[in-house]
Amino acid sequence: MSKITIMDHPLIKHKLGIMRRKDTSTMEFRALTSEVAMLICYEATRELPLAEIEIETPLAKTIAYEIEGKKLCIAPIIRAGLHMSDGILKLIPNAKVGHIGLYRDEETLEPVEYFCKLPPDAQEREFYLVDPMLATGGSACAAIDILKKRGISKINFLCIVAAPEGVERLQKEHPDVDIFIGALDEKLNENGYILPGLGDAGDRIYGTK
Repeated sequence: MSKITIMDHPLIKHKLGIMRRKDTSTMEFRALTSEVAMLICYEATRELPLAEIEIETPLAKTIAYEIEGKKLCIAPIIRAGLHMSDGILKLIPNAKVGHIGLYRDEETLEPVEYFCKLPPDAQEREFYLVDPMLATGGSACAAIDILKKRGISKINFLCIVAAPEGVERLQKEHPDVDIFIGALDEKLNENGYILPGLGDAGDRIYGTK
């Protein structure tokens, strides 16, 4: 079964509290999305392997460390995931970026792929799939299906807020994907929104509602 990590850092809790407020401005919400994503990624990359290297400081030779042999890729689910990737790239500026576009079919209510663009060496990379919300789990599971069909084998999922229903579905359908969550909320309402949640992350990031 996949590993689930729920953040317990004071900075994440503080920033998320501001994001939840209905009167938080678009500019502030957008900036906080990026900042919280960076903090979650800090935890998600904790187990990256290191290699020792010899360097020379201004005073002496010494042993330093660098990430060993890991090629990383950030993959936001369009559109709300884009600002999460902005924050993560500040932490890992050398990472490549892929993009996955999904929309919900009005009749089946299931996610449908409309766009996928990945680095040419994607199969050699460890992926960090990012989306602010893990509600029903439909979009996350569909995006992971898309990556796996393209030969991606090492995938992590990062979100800011999750509902228990979404976590359960993601673990059931993709037990090999580790999940990193800013906050695990109470439940979904009858319309599939996370409670207490923070509203529609995409609309709040881009000021479209």
